Amino acid sequence: MSKLPSRLHHTAYVTKDLEATRAFYEDVLGIPLVATWCETDFLWGKDRTYCHCFFGIGDGGALAFFQFADPEDQALFGPEMPASPFIHLALNVDKETQAELEARIEKAGLEHPNTYVLEHGYCRSVYVVDPNGMTVEFTCDDKRAEAGEEQRRHDAHAELRRWLAGDHTTNNQFRHAEEAA
Repeated sequence: MSKLPSRLHHTAYVTKDLEATRAFYEDVLGIPLVATWCETDFLWGKDRTYCHCFFGIGDGGALAFFQFADPEDQALFGPEMPASPFIHLALNVDKETQAELEARIEKAGLEHPNTYVLEHGYCRSVYVVDPNGMTVEFTCDDKRAEAGEEQRRHDAHAELRRWLAGDHTTNNQFRHAEEAA
């Protein structure tokens, strides 16, 4: 590929309740609704009517959610989100924004297991589950991690081969150096 994509344009998920989704992203998290497209398209053999809402993020990209007018279309295209914290959306934030989001989440009364913090060492992550059951992560990178970025890029394939070959030794010196101290 001669040129990498410049940014995330949008993600797309199906929601059962666009208003609950709007209230969560806009009112609780402060991510503004920037576009609502109400459409009918001929898709997979028939006309399908849906509403498509976009919530803007700082780089010009968006988080997008669909809701279908026809309950049969909704059932076909809107399967339940898997109940796994490992299937999630991660958004980069600075320290101040992360603290503000934590306060907004707490003010909204969202509690564990729907919210939690994980110190990865190379970053700190705040997790919250949206009304659709999707985990959203707000990540703030540790400034120390930037220094080794070029080396990690260089070692990425070798580290993957090592792990796939059965050597599951950690390579996260940030977290494990702190735990040993």
